[in-house]
Amino acid sequence: MNLPDPAVVLDLIEAFRRSKTMFTAVRLGVFDRLRKGPAGTSQMAIEMSINAGALERLLDGCAALGLLSKEGGVYRNQPVAEHYLCADGPHTLRGYIVYSDDALYPMWNHLEDAVREGKPRWKHTFGIEGDIFSGFFRSEAAMRDFLHGMHEFGMLTSPAVATAFDLSRFRRIVDLGGATGHLAMAACERYPEMRGVVFDLQRVVRMAATPHERVEFLAGDFFEDELPSGDLYAMGRILHDWCEEKIQRLLARIFAKLPAGGAVLIAEMLLEDDGVGPVPANMQSLNMLVVAEGRERSLPEYRRLLEGAGFAHVEGKRTGLTLDAVLAVKG
Repeated sequence: MNLPDPAVVLDLIEAFRRSKTMFTAVRLGVFDRLRKGPAGTSQMAIEMSINAGALERLLDGCAALGLLSKEGGVYRNQPVAEHYLCADGPHTLRGYIVYSDDALYPMWNHLEDAVREGKPRWKHTFGIEGDIFSGFFRSEAAMRDFLHGMHEFGMLTSPAVATAFDLSRFRRIVDLGGATGHLAMAACERYPEMRGVVFDLQRVVRMAATPHERVEFLAGDFFEDELPSGDLYAMGRILHDWCEEKIQRLLARIFAKLPAGGAVLIAEMLLEDDGVGPVPANMQSLNMLVVAEGRERSLPEYRRLLEGAGFAHVEGKRTGLTLDAVLAVKG
């Protein structure tokens, strides 16, 4: 009897171990220490007050994962660690890693119940009642980690989203739920005639507003308050948070505010038309089951929602990164 190759099953059995190895090394400051210079286990263990034998296993694990190099008992950061895993790296993802470790990792332990009930797991994991942002913003530290994580993720994806379509005809982009404004800023940097507005909750604006000569920050709730005027509205990783009823309500508000010829730009992971793949989009859709009331969608699903709100000429572009782009125009 020829058995199928068990490699995919064996890989998935231990996949969480690789994630947790990286998370732990980041939290302990391993990559930050090695950014200062190469070092051996004994030296690092003394400096970091860590058990030397256990630290060596962690360092060797990181080396096996390609995050460190090891030669003659001396460890060095690989370029990928220098860029993405150090707190002051040029494109650090530390905030998203801390958020994943503190919030997502424990919440995914309740995925089975989330699938059974179809509801997020904030209450079951942290005892938190209220809307999804009661969880994301459950403390100042949690809010900071979440916003830093979204910013770091956005710095990698927003330039590609801003260039997926020719947006040169638009003059004022309104970034709804834009936090630090990375998407609006990427668009303004690409299109010299464009100006931007970031519209987000007061507590987010207070913490996340980033000075930029062509982007202003305004506080408000995009479901309830008057939307700022603009001819291009943008939403990056916003619609996947919400159920269809709320999406329809938000799109109707945007459509009513836009002038003729105005448009909406959506940045989300696009599923394939049949819902299977790409793998990161499927995993993110499960993540939204655990943490929110929304999910990831395919381009036909977004087209249905947008056309139902009155938009036309709905186009989708895959960027090659973890967020894709959809553009729809008000006729």
